[in-house]
Amino acid sequence: MWNALHSTFNTALNHHVDIRVLDKVECKLKTFWNPFSKEEFKCAIDNCNSSLTSGPDKLSWNHLKTILKQDECFNNIINIANTCINLGYWLSHFKKSSTVVIPKPNKQSYDHPKSFCPIVLLNTLGKLIKKVIEERLQFQIMANDFIYPCQLGELKFKSTTDVKVALTYIIHSGWVKNLSTSILAFDIAQFFIFLNHCFFTCILQKAGIDSHIVKFFANYLTDRKTNYVWNNFSSSMFEVNIGVGQGSALSPILSALYLSPFIYILENCLKNYNIPVSIILFVDDGLFISQDKSLISSNSCLFCSYNIMTKLLDKFDLIVEHSKTEVFHFNRLHSIFALPPLDLSSIKGPILVPKNTWKYLGFIFDRKLSFHQHINFYCNRAISTVKCMRILGNSSHGIIPTQKRLLYRYCILSIALYSF
Repeated sequence: MWNALHSTFNTALNHHVDIRVLDKVECKLKTFWNPFSKEEFKCAIDNCNSSLTSGPDKLSWNHLKTILKQDECFNNIINIANTCINLGYWLSHFKKSSTVVIPKPNKQSYDHPKSFCPIVLLNTLGKLIKKVIEERLQFQIMANDFIYPCQLGELKFKSTTDVKVALTYIIHSGWVKNLSTSILAFDIAQFFIFLNHCFFTCILQKAGIDSHIVKFFANYLTDRKTNYVWNNFSSSMFEVNIGVGQGSALSPILSALYLSPFIYILENCLKNYNIPVSIILFVDDGLFISQDKSLISSNSCLFCSYNIMTKLLDKFDLIVEHSKTEVFHFNRLHSIFALPPLDLSSIKGPILVPKNTWKYLGFIFDRKLSFHQHINFYCNRAISTVKCMRILGNSSHGIIPTQKRLLYRYCILSIALYSF
C-alpha cells in the first residue's frame, strides 16, 4: 500500500520540462532580501492556530510559544533563519515530514490511491520559519508585479468571494452590451505534487528574487523525506523530490509563482491568435470567459483556448483533468435547448453539455444569475444544522442558551450567509 501511495503522489518524479518556454517571460528587477526581524516572527507566531496538528517532532504551537518567551531562544531561532538564507541551506531536520493520507469527499469508491489526498505535516520550528519567509515573499512578488491580476487564489487579500464578484461583474457588463457570457472551467490535475523544482528555481530568477533566496530554495526542495500515515499505521521513510507539499506554509505562494509565467504566456498566445477570451485563475482552478452574441462563436473561442492551454501545460509538466472540465452559458434565453454543447473530443477532451446550474468554489450559478438555487441550498443546510443542535441540550440539561447563541452566530450564520 505504501508503494502504491508513493508512486501515485510522485508520478512526476522523473519528468522533464522545457525550460526554454520561460524565454518569453520578462525578468523583473532584482530585489534585496533583508535579515529577518523580531516583529516578523512575533506576527507569524501570533497568527498560528494552537490547535493545529504537530509534525514529526511532536512540538505543539503552545510549546513553541512558551519557548519563544525566552529572549535567548527567540534570538537563536532568528539567527538560524538568517543563516539558512545566507548559506542557501535548509536543515535536514526540517526536510523530514509525515504525509497523512485522507479520503477525498464524495467519491464513488475508494479502491484507488487517487481517491485520497496527501496532507503534509512538518516540524513545527521549520513551519514557523517558512511562515516568515512566505510573508516576505508575498510582499516582494506583489511589489514587483510578477503575479498576474487574474490570479485570485492563494494570495493575501484575495478570496473565493473576489472570484464571484469579478465573474458576476463581467457577466452583467456583457448583458448591458447584449452579449452572452460562456464559461469553460478547467482543473489542473494533482497540481501541488507535480511542480518541477528545477523549473521553479528558474521562475524565481525571472521574478527578480534575491540570489540568496534562489539558492536557498534550490536546496530546500531537494533531499526531502516523508513517511505516510494511514489511520494508526505509518510507513518507513520515502524520498520526495517533487512538488511542494499540500499543507506547507510555502505551498500557496510557491504555486502562485509557478503559474504566473504560464498565465503570461497563455494570454500572449491568445492575443497573437486574436482569440477574445479572458482568464481567471483560483489556484489550480481556471476559467476561460468568452462573450459574444452567438454561443457558437463563443464555443469556438473556448475550444481554441482549451487546445492552446493543454499544449502549454505539457511544457510546464502539468496536465489538465478532463473529467472536471465544464462549460456553462450565462444568457437570458428562455429555452434550454438553445444552449449548444462543446465538443472537445478532437483534442482528447470530453463532450461538454451545459447544465441548468453550475457549482464553482461553493457558489451555485444559474443562467440568469438569480442565485435561487444557491440560496435554497445554503438555507437548507443551515436549517438542518440548527435541527442537529437540539441534541446539544434543552431547558433542563446540556449547554446553556448563551453557548447555543454563540454556536448559532459562528456556525449557522456563516453557512446561511456564505458569499452574501
